[in-house]
Formats: sequence, structure tokens, C-alpha cells
Amino acid sequence: MIEISTDKGKLDVLVIHNYLANESYWAKGRTLETVERSIQNSLCFGVYLESRQVGFARVITDYAVFAWLLDVFILPEFQGKGYGKKLMEAIMTHNNLQGLRRWGLGTEDAHELYKQFGFMSLHKPGNMMEIQNKSGGQ
Repeated sequence: MIEISTDKGKLDVLVIHNYLANESYWAKGRTLETVERSIQNSLCFGVYLESRQVGFARVITDYAVFAWLLDVFILPEFQGKGYGKKLMEAIMTHNNLQGLRRWGLGTEDAHELYKQFGFMSLHKPGNMMEIQNKSGGQ
């Protein structure tokens, strides 16, 4: 049976780091120290199957107005079983994340999953700005 928990004590940081640094397209080369610091400063969701961590996501938020969803993954051997959808349901229904005005995320390949939860492409990308520091956060 699948379990989704926000208990950081249950997270397998080595599994998370390995996936992000070696398998993801968005965090290649991310250091263990950066992963640990990002976990410390985020609301984290671990996905467990028979106590083995098979997925992860984290949310950066002020718990009042805005949240950014990132580092969402299900390990490849567990994909296609609905675990990503269950993870998103847990995130979007979490008590501390209700009533937020705006959510953000970036994805290259999971648009259809996120659309099921109300996410859509930006209408006016011209009003959004960012700084991308290529050397930061590795």
C-alpha cells in the first residue's frame, strides 16, 4: 500500500539526491549538501511503498499567498502506477496549502498530470521575470 508523508524524518535523502543529481533533467549534478538544505527549507512529501521511498516532491511557500512546486518525481520503476497522481492529490489537499492565491511550477514533460490539478501554461509570460544562476544551487 502506498503512503504519502510530510515527515522529514522518514525521507531517504540518498534516494532523493541520487534521483535529482543523476536521473532528473532539471537538477543534474546537484550536490548532496544542496539537496539537504532544500529539504530543510521546504514542505516535503515522501512517497513510500512498503516503507521504501519511491517518490518525492517539495513545496516552497509562505502558507498565505504563494507556493512553488518542485523536485517532483516517482522512481522510474514505479512510474505508470498512479503514484504521481496520488502525490499531487496529497499536495493539493494538504491543510496548510489551502486558499493560496497562486501556485507555480516548471515542467518539460508532465503537463498533462499538472493540468488535472488546475495548472495551466502562463497566459502572460511577459509579466514574469527570473534570474537563473547557472552556478548556484548545485
